[in-house]
Amino acid sequence: MVSPRQALSRRHALTGTLLLPLLASAPAQAADWPERPIRMIIPFAAGAGADIVGRTFGEELAKALGQPVVIDNKGGAGGLLGTAEGARAPADGYTLLLTSQGATVFNMGLYKSPGYDPLKDLIPVSTTGILTNVMVVSTANPANAVADVIAQARAKPGELTYGSSGVGSSLHMSGVITEQRTGVKLQHVPYRGAPAAVLAVVNGEVTMGFFNAPTVVGQIKAGKLKALAVTTKDRSSILPDVPTMMEAGIPDFVVATWLGFAVPTGTPAPIVARLNTEIGRIARMPQVKEKLLVQGFEVLPPDTPAAARKLIADDQALWLPIIKASGATAE
Repeated sequence: MVSPRQALSRRHALTGTLLLPLLASAPAQAADWPERPIRMIIPFAAGAGADIVGRTFGEELAKALGQPVVIDNKGGAGGLLGTAEGARAPADGYTLLLTSQGATVFNMGLYKSPGYDPLKDLIPVSTTGILTNVMVVSTANPANAVADVIAQARAKPGELTYGSSGVGSSLHMSGVITEQRTGVKLQHVPYRGAPAAVLAVVNGEVTMGFFNAPTVVGQIKAGKLKALAVTTKDRSSILPDVPTMMEAGIPDFVVATWLGFAVPTGTPAPIVARLNTEIGRIARMPQVKEKLLVQGFEVLPPDTPAAARKLIADDQALWLPIIKASGATAE
């Protein structure tokens, strides 16, 4: 299976000349943009890994544009609710949506009618980077390795539970891939947001979970959770002693969820171009890269709107067959 990191690297061969046809024209008034605060919809709960990334970019974007960037958390359904709201927002440049692999790829395979088409209803502005997921269990759980959890699952087929931030999230898909790669049957327990799911693991309400590193690194260091493996191809710089899922014995297991930004289709081309430029500049800022790397988020080199769109299309081609084969559904 082609890893998300490999797929992401391909987009850098694209140039700025490959702009979307949707960006062909724009009203003249876009030259005065922005004249009022910009709303950033983050389709995940406050405190989640994606929320931290969105707020970091939002803070710097406000400085660059000279207008406040107001964060609006719209969590639920693996990013579906907030993404649908962003897709329906006025295309006037005053709504910026944090996008994710889950909301633009996974949800397309899990919902019959998600309420939006990310390739038609949104203009991808840029992809910013990737988050590693971490497989964790409570410190009260005797499991000390991935193999121990798999043994627990085999002993009680369909009874071992794992929590996530919602159906369609990369946290959910990490569990789906675990089932496919090992042959075990797990029970998925979706929560409205990652923080609630993390607390459920800490308290023993569910057996385990796969969470973005920023969401659980504090609990891991505090001794409330045990980190058994990371889902990326390489080990995480913030958890260097934790093996990858492949090192832990699960073959061909790579889940590295990406995040980016998009605006509603119809947003004027100059505004899309300005946002792309500013987000790319922010992504190159050493202080931003260092701040997010400590949180487990690897900032990637700036890309074009066309490259961000191609990533969504390529990821759908990769993941939708996997989701279909798994039988996973949100309905």
